[in-house]
Amino acid sequence: MLRILMAVLALLLSLQLTAQKKELNYFLPQVTYQADIPSPEAYLGYQIGEWHVGHDQLVGYMRELARLSDRVQIEEYARSHERRPLVLLTISSPANLQNIEQIREQHVALSDPASSAQLNTSDMPLVVYEGFGVHGNEASASNAAMLVAYYLAAGQGREIEDLLRQTVVLFDPCFNPDGFNRFASWVNTHKGKHPVADNASRELNEAWPGGRTNHYWFDLNRDWLLVQHPESQGRVRNFHRWKPNILTDHHEMGSNSTFFFQPGIPSRTNPITPARNQELTQEIATFHAKALDQLGSLYYSKESFDDFYYGKGSTYPDANGCIGILFEQASARGHLHESVHGDLSFPFAVRNQVTTALSTLEAGKNLRQDLLNFQREFYQSAQREARQDGVKGYVFHEAHDAARQDHLLELLLQHQIEVYELDKKVTISGQTFPARVGYFVPTEQPQYRLVKAMFSTMTSFTDSLFYDVSAWTLPFAFNIPYEAVNSRNAAGIKGKRVESIAGTALPFIDQSDYAYLFEWDDYYAPRALYQIQKAGLIAKVSHQTFTLSEYGTRQFRRGTILVPVQNQSKPAAEVSKIVTQILQDNSLETIAVQGGLTPGGIDLGSPSFSRIKTPKLLLVVGSGVSSYDAGEAWHLLDHRLDIPVTLVEMDDLGRVDMDKYTAVIMVNGGYSNLRAVDDLKDWVRNGGTLVAMRGAINWASNNQLANVKMKRKGKNNSNGRRPYAKVGADRGAQVIGGAIFEAQLDLSHPLTYGYLRDRLPVFRRGTMFLEPTLNPYGTPVQYTANPLLSGYISKENARQIANSAGVTVSQFGGGKVICMVDNPNFRGFWYGTNRLFLNAVFFGNLIDSRTTERPAPKKK
Repeated sequence: MLRILMAVLALLLSLQLTAQKKELNYFLPQVTYQADIPSPEAYLGYQIGEWHVGHDQLVGYMRELARLSDRVQIEEYARSHERRPLVLLTISSPANLQNIEQIREQHVALSDPASSAQLNTSDMPLVVYEGFGVHGNEASASNAAMLVAYYLAAGQGREIEDLLRQTVVLFDPCFNPDGFNRFASWVNTHKGKHPVADNASRELNEAWPGGRTNHYWFDLNRDWLLVQHPESQGRVRNFHRWKPNILTDHHEMGSNSTFFFQPGIPSRTNPITPARNQELTQEIATFHAKALDQLGSLYYSKESFDDFYYGKGSTYPDANGCIGILFEQASARGHLHESVHGDLSFPFAVRNQVTTALSTLEAGKNLRQDLLNFQREFYQSAQREARQDGVKGYVFHEAHDAARQDHLLELLLQHQIEVYELDKKVTISGQTFPARVGYFVPTEQPQYRLVKAMFSTMTSFTDSLFYDVSAWTLPFAFNIPYEAVNSRNAAGIKGKRVESIAGTALPFIDQSDYAYLFEWDDYYAPRALYQIQKAGLIAKVSHQTFTLSEYGTRQFRRGTILVPVQNQSKPAAEVSKIVTQILQDNSLETIAVQGGLTPGGIDLGSPSFSRIKTPKLLLVVGSGVSSYDAGEAWHLLDHRLDIPVTLVEMDDLGRVDMDKYTAVIMVNGGYSNLRAVDDLKDWVRNGGTLVAMRGAINWASNNQLANVKMKRKGKNNSNGRRPYAKVGADRGAQVIGGAIFEAQLDLSHPLTYGYLRDRLPVFRRGTMFLEPTLNPYGTPVQYTANPLLSGYISKENARQIANSAGVTVSQFGGGKVICMVDNPNFRGFWYGTNRLFLNAVFFGNLIDSRTTERPAPKKK
């Protein structure tokens, strides 16, 4: 009897543990498979959906498929920030793989209007890029990738053989290894023996920052155009090496949703995208609908998502002769999740992803020649449109910061944009762009449409709602002067084509026993300054201008950095060696001076030079804080400028020795749960610098740390009655999801040191509008009267932003509170405003107290 009872208990336990397990034919068509190629279950020891696969397991399985199948080749194309490999599988028939380079070259030739007309597409293979898991916590995507790869590598039968004979599948199983692994660890750690669907379960509620983002908490699905991260840079290289016809981007959405596939909202398609792109997207959609109908899965299209911003995985292809397809599956968030449709299981989510990955391939096979011909016509029509376009190109030049200009050039080259040196000087609208060091981007090139998307501005729209940003004009992002060129100005200006970034040639460096100077206007000057300070040397900053006769009475601007050779902790010869090496390493001009007396302005021993404290920075993170904004600040400091920053959870601030930090950074977020208010106030009162951005300004104001005044909205003159169906559109129209505005700078203020022009393009998200300070010196950055440069803003918000404050400085005791209405580090590519943030952490404590806004009197 006891044995029988034990056997029954063992059986019940087995049933519980395998409650989520599904057979292979639940996910895949019922075909036979090559016997010596293991299924995902055979490789893992459990079926997909029972547990979340780790990234190492995913990559290991892909390598195993490539080892065993003659249909699969594999390459590592990048490493993530955490050094995880990103791999790309090329899957096709064995005959195609034996001739794969010739197939690739012939296919890419379709995008060259000069030769594509001669190509015969009747028997040319289609190229489909299937991509999974750009958001790490949308895990059904990359888990599905294992099943799809197995089907393509090992499935038998004429249907699969015909598919692979006509198709080259570029298979990218995980766009975001770091986020994916972070999420898998979370949900597997919190999975119990019994699946729990309760949405209050810890398994279904990730700890901050969650697994969506990469190591530095960036949304990689916004980085296709911006290419600031190694994952994106490798992915875009793959894209242009092959020029696929279809690219799929598998995602998840809220658990109470169903399944979405494109087209998106028709009125929000980017006007640069040809109509034929959307027609083909709709034709492909019919294959998804048929496949999901067979499963009984609910789905929708033409709602919720749009095709406007070209920086996403489903829209970047649209500007490159390809059809981008977004899939959004309701998320199980873990292994089982309650929803309005009933309990949603992880295997169910995986199955929908598998099904639409395969329906895409079926659509591609059936529409193969249409898609190939569209790609050819895309580039041919772009050439025709470019010839008819009155804008013949764009010229740009940054005279004082080669590094920022080089980063813009680097970005353009990654997208196969043709860039040329100017062969002669060009003057347009009063701006002169010099030969050899100025650049020209012609519109008449294969990437015409992408060039227009990168350089043109738009302020008029057919729809006032946007899923993402409404503007991203790249020269504005880099704060580089540029102008459109007409046919008269374009004549004879195209010089040598830029193939790579040469870097800055530095002049011979004189030695000095007195002091070294370097200007603050170069992008990497903050990195050099920190390295000099880290080496134990004293550095000072100038608050006034001066000239040096030994440099042809050259004028040096406010913000110039002085490193004395004498009175340091190291011998003079060692000081010279350290300084000159650091400045050379950062491609900065080294100015050796032999004495302190100047012919004009302040002398080098003037009290108008202030010693700069070595930054010791604390970044507040944790629940309530925007992980995006925090990650962007962290990435700028830690990764790009090699300045370490301490990440401290909001709840732990009260246990931290604040005295060792020079600046505390609070990015956008809600800080109502911050308990260490008195500790922070004491720290600022004793001389600390608090940098508060966006939502953190509300916290600083509510706690009397910052004296700011919100602009009041004007009266609404409508009768208050609107159609019920308009509520979403009306509210959405008042959102500033991302647009570009012009701000005016006070160039004498420490927060603007390094800027040479008093107008600055600023990226704005959100509807916080501040009045300028009552102290006339306390608003170093202020929006102009008509600030919109590009993007959407409602009339009401346009009135609010006019002449509003962009940056204010308040005094609290002996410290400063610097309020930044906008995020100066947006998505890692808004190089032009990074300096405002860096000046705050380097020079914030040096701001003259007479110029700051004093605390508002306490209300009685």
